[in-house]
Amino acid sequence: MRIRVLGSSAGGGFPQWNCNCPNCDGLRKGTINAQARTQSSIAISVNGDDWLLVNASPDILKQIQQTPALQPARSIRDSGIASVLLIDAQIDHVTGMLMLRERNSRLPLLVTPEVRSDLSDGFPLTRMLSHYCGLDINELPVDGTPVDVPGVQGLQVQPVALDSKPPPYSPFRGNPRKGDNIGLIIDNPETGQRVFYAAGLAEVTPELLALMQSASIVLVDGTFWTNDEMQKLGLSPKAALDMGHLPQSGPGGMIEQLDKLPSSIRKVLIHINNTNPILREDSQERAELTKHGIEVAFDGMEIDF
Repeated sequence: MRIRVLGSSAGGGFPQWNCNCPNCDGLRKGTINAQARTQSSIAISVNGDDWLLVNASPDILKQIQQTPALQPARSIRDSGIASVLLIDAQIDHVTGMLMLRERNSRLPLLVTPEVRSDLSDGFPLTRMLSHYCGLDINELPVDGTPVDVPGVQGLQVQPVALDSKPPPYSPFRGNPRKGDNIGLIIDNPETGQRVFYAAGLAEVTPELLALMQSASIVLVDGTFWTNDEMQKLGLSPKAALDMGHLPQSGPGGMIEQLDKLPSSIRKVLIHINNTNPILREDSQERAELTKHGIEVAFDGMEIDF
């Protein structure tokens, strides 16, 4: 099995179109050692031809152009994207669905009932697409039951409920429901390897830590370095935890949590905000991650398992 990181940045991408923070300004001017990133999304395949798209970011068209496997050209109208799974209803994870409207058959979509409700009401994506390609909606349970992925033979995913927040437009923003945000467990029965994926994560509970410890690879939230990162830069009054993201540094942070995992587990951060100093490949913060055996995802990264 293979995971392809289509986009490794948080919402807005890197550089963000209207941001002049030291990272974005430095990347545009070529004064920092960093590479551009599109908004967070991965694709998973068993055979290299049929893919599950996990999150459809606003950058999906660029990501398809940069990934020939997603456009195999087997017929006059074709796509390697066999199904789409949305881990939440955040705008930077769902608006790319609108770019897939030209599909010439109904698009299988896997979502929890909670995400479906937000995408039927607050941001009526399902209703809009019913006038174009149409959707075959498969509701995901969050009770640990593995689910077969339509169109991707041999691929099962196990949804895991996470402690995070639904999008700001959701009426449940201040009162999150189980199922507003999920992670995924993907097992390869042939190799015995397991991937744990969670692009949005506000807390690592003992139960979640046990699941991470059972994995061969963890691909988890790398949005912010510090809890007050956006506040210090004057970009937002909200802290990282207010936005549903566990920062890497500080007591109880992601580094401390990942240090609890065996050294044999591969640890990768994804969904990295444009303000995060780990984007600079020669930064002290990146060196700190390396010291702890933690990688930083990049667009085009491939993980075989």
